[in-house]
Amino acid sequence: MIKQSLYQKQLQKLSPQQIQLMKLIQLPILEFEEAVKNELEVNPALEEGSEKVEETQYGSDEQEREIHEEETEFIQAEDLNIDAYLSDDETPGYKMYSNNQSTDDEEKVIPFAVPYSFHEQLVDQIGMLPLNDHQEQLAKYLVGCISGNGYLRRELEEVVDDLAFNMNVMTTEEELEEVLIYIHQLDPVGVGARNLQECLLIQLKRKSKNFTRDLAISIIENYFDAFSKKHFKKIQSKLNCTDDELRDSMELISKLNPKPGNSHGSSGLKGQQQIIPDFEIRIVDGEIELLMHGRNVPDLRVNKSYVNMIQDYKGNKQNQTKKNKEAALFAKQKLDSAKWFIDAIKQRHQTLNVTINAVIDRQRAYFLTGDEAKLKPMILKDIADVIGMDISTVSRVANSKYIQTPYGTKLIKEFFSESMKNAEGEDVSTRELKNKLKEIVEAENKKKPLTDEKLAKAMKEAGYPIARRTIAKYREQLNIPVARMRKKI
Repeated sequence: MIKQSLYQKQLQKLSPQQIQLMKLIQLPILEFEEAVKNELEVNPALEEGSEKVEETQYGSDEQEREIHEEETEFIQAEDLNIDAYLSDDETPGYKMYSNNQSTDDEEKVIPFAVPYSFHEQLVDQIGMLPLNDHQEQLAKYLVGCISGNGYLRRELEEVVDDLAFNMNVMTTEEELEEVLIYIHQLDPVGVGARNLQECLLIQLKRKSKNFTRDLAISIIENYFDAFSKKHFKKIQSKLNCTDDELRDSMELISKLNPKPGNSHGSSGLKGQQQIIPDFEIRIVDGEIELLMHGRNVPDLRVNKSYVNMIQDYKGNKQNQTKKNKEAALFAKQKLDSAKWFIDAIKQRHQTLNVTINAVIDRQRAYFLTGDEAKLKPMILKDIADVIGMDISTVSRVANSKYIQTPYGTKLIKEFFSESMKNAEGEDVSTRELKNKLKEIVEAENKKKPLTDEKLAKAMKEAGYPIARRTIAKYREQLNIPVARMRKKI
């Protein structure tokens, strides 16, 4: 049965300009510099320069209104639903580079060598293997199937089918197995393995023969499940080895690389990915001094020739051709866009400045000392209320901006945390709780690591009464394994 009904729904909509402003606020410094550069390239009415152009009243009289009315025939920008936009406004996928410069530093250019990609390095090594042309073709295809962390994640049966259908190359699983043995000889050691067990074995077998290495091979080859679950007593009883012998072999295994591809940066670019902070804090005579980085962002102004074009059109409108009229409309569109972009940059600067200053005021004790125990509980709403802006705006600043401090370069969102009560009823940040939990775990007896229940008891004794399930949650967030996995011989 079809039923018709009427209901009201309240939606907040954003104009394209508002959305662009939000994106500018969200961009970290390097991407912001790139956005300014791109805008200069696409908008001829925008140019570099600090000279102030007098406000031109090309939008204030009857003629301007006519231009504006005609312009709407050319441009119709529909408002956008904020829900559609906010679904994709978290931290952008931006590259991080290093440029710890302030406004009074010397200009320094650090050239980057462009290395081969991980796969290119493997392909180069194939040429040095004793393979015939057919085997070399198979080896190169297998290398192309290796993931960024160094593993061959495809079944050889699937590779056989791919080669037949896509390249008209006939082979068998047995032949691929033989070629794969050669690939296992490539660097980094362990590349081309199909699982962790095979990866560790490849690395161990490349080491010099001795008792410790042979015992380690036996552990991984025959008792990998017990090894992964840290059932050391079971391994010891099966292999009939002493505590010292087992300990030496386990230490050797612990030094192996479980993700050999990562040592080469996977794509060959990770080695270049460093951090450019958007802000810098200096402590001068006991006071906090804030610097905003952006030395590569030029001053902008509108192009006078475009202003003159509109003025000429207005001054002699009766004698203008249709072509001149279209040129005037184009000029006005570009001028409006240029003026808006200049204003948006000012708004971005003001938003970032007021937000980071509010964070500094809230966390002044930390920024003066570097003592993380002095970090106060702080959520996005706290800062949003202080600066009179929306929580989403604060989130855009916090999630994508870095600040250089005397104690290291930090992502701003690291200074935000929920609060909990300690034994004295005082508010403490969850960051302080996590740091204390980490200290307790680091100090535990690794032969008898503490369970979550015992960790909760230890935290309570330290003045932080929190539940076992909270301990488990914090432990996972800190990437601390369960007690059984932290056990050492």
